[in-house]
Amino acid sequence: MLLLTVVYNRSMEYIIDGIKDIKKSFENEKNTLGISESIIEDTHYIKFFSSNDNLNEHNIKNFNLNVANMLYKVVTTEFCKKEINNFLADTYFFLQYDEIKQVKPKIQKALINEGAISGPNMVYCINRKNKIIDKIIKCIEENNEINISGFLTFRAKDLFKDLEPIVDKVVEEYMVEKEYNEFIKLLKYFVEVQDSKIDEANILIDRSGNYFLRDKDGNDLVENMIMELSDVKYDSKESQEELIISTMISSAPKKIIIHCVEHCKNKELIETISKVFVGRVQYCDNCSECEKIKSEMAILE
Repeated sequence: MLLLTVVYNRSMEYIIDGIKDIKKSFENEKNTLGISESIIEDTHYIKFFSSNDNLNEHNIKNFNLNVANMLYKVVTTEFCKKEINNFLADTYFFLQYDEIKQVKPKIQKALINEGAISGPNMVYCINRKNKIIDKIIKCIEENNEINISGFLTFRAKDLFKDLEPIVDKVVEEYMVEKEYNEFIKLLKYFVEVQDSKIDEANILIDRSGNYFLRDKDGNDLVENMIMELSDVKYDSKESQEELIISTMISSAPKKIIIHCVEHCKNKELIETISKVFVGRVQYCDNCSECEKIKSEMAILE
């Protein structure tokens, strides 16, 4: 049973790995997939045959999905080779050469979607990719022969437009990360140029994720800061975190001990502290204060 004929030219020999993946996946379904190749000048003709003349709907859908995945990789490869530089230059003209060099591998990874999901942006990229693959599957279902060069000629412009929002998300994430790193660098500078006002700061995190910042004698380090900023309300968890960071930046402690870090709801806060106060951060979960937290006892004033 002939399933599909795929036609490509010699310049696209990178699709051979995709053809191997299709064969491997099909055989995992306990069917045998035969492949016949013929070459006329620079054009390759790949015919996919099934040993089973009565394939069920699931097998056919699985085959079409794997062919669509192969064609998706062709589309993204061609986009990265021919379109990405122009798109970045037109849309993100403010990016420097070094920045483009850094962001392009991130874009390629997101387009192909290799690796684990790393956040909401990657989930968005997966959803966009699935929509594109659905379009490609419909094209496969409507034809018994796919000429990849023709497919790119007539479909690439539309599919490239579908890829551009993924690029936007990656660049957006890159810019946020860049701004965050610059912010960390500035905070590190403030800490390094000033003398330490206290030897030790203790951050205690209770079971509800509330923070308490104290010196080695148990004195509240935040209280003075609040008095100095009496007009500002620090009633939300985000504002508490900002106050913790501000207090430590201004006091520049020589040592920071974070107690019961597993209770922290915002891991970025811990990451920020570790990056700003390099070599000064320690973790504790077995001192007397930690035992109070673990037993759900109130932290004594």
